[in-house]
This record gives sequence, C-alpha cells and structure tokens, in this order.
Amino acid sequence: MTSYLHDAEPIPGTTIFDGKMAIKGYALNKMCYSFNDAEGREAFLADEEAYCDKFGLNEEQKAAIRNRNVLDMIKAGGNIYYLAKFAGIFGLGVQDVGAQQTGMTVEAFKDMLVEAGR
Repeated sequence: MTSYLHDAEPIPGTTIFDGKMAIKGYALNKMCYSFNDAEGREAFLADEEAYCDKFGLNEEQKAAIRNRNVLDMIKAGGNIYYLAKFAGIFGLGVQDVGAQQTGMTVEAFKDMLVEAGR
C-alpha cells in the first residue's frame, strides 16, 4: 500500500514535516519545548548561544534562531507547534508567524483571514 504523501505532488515552497524532518529538528524542537517553563525562557534570553549549545543545535538551526526566521527554522526541522513557543518569547502570535510564512504584513494577513471567513 502506498501512502498518499509519497504519491502527492509537493506544494512549491512547502516543507513537509515527516519522520526525517523530526529527526533533523529534534534538538531545535526540544529546545523550543523547554520554553514552556519560565526558567527556560529566562535562560535563553540571558545567553541565546549558550542555550542553543546546551541543546545541541547545529549551525543552520542557530542561524535561523539568530535571524528570528521561522521559515528557516522549519527548513531546519522545526515543527510549527514547538516554534510557536519560541515566537511567544518575543510576543509574537500565530498571525505574526503566518504573515512571515506568507511574506505578508501582519495586517494584510489578518485581513486575508477575515476575508476568507466570509
């Protein structure tokens, strides 16, 4: 039996989060999960590089963190549910992340969502 994911045409610009990406992003996602605790958030903000090193992030993941680039974090194996924990540290919500993913301003992204809901 063939999985529908293997038969489907990829969506241009979309990174599929599968088992391979879960392995690739394990350290990044584990670090982002640690942001559930105030202690983890505070330690990250005190010394981002040391905190990334503590979790074993690779250079691709560290660069995405430094640049606050969610798309690069996804390409580096990040899962959006864990990355939302990272975004929350900086007061960013799901709509901020969605705007970044689509290349829109936050206001344009919100307007698009409202229009789609009509």
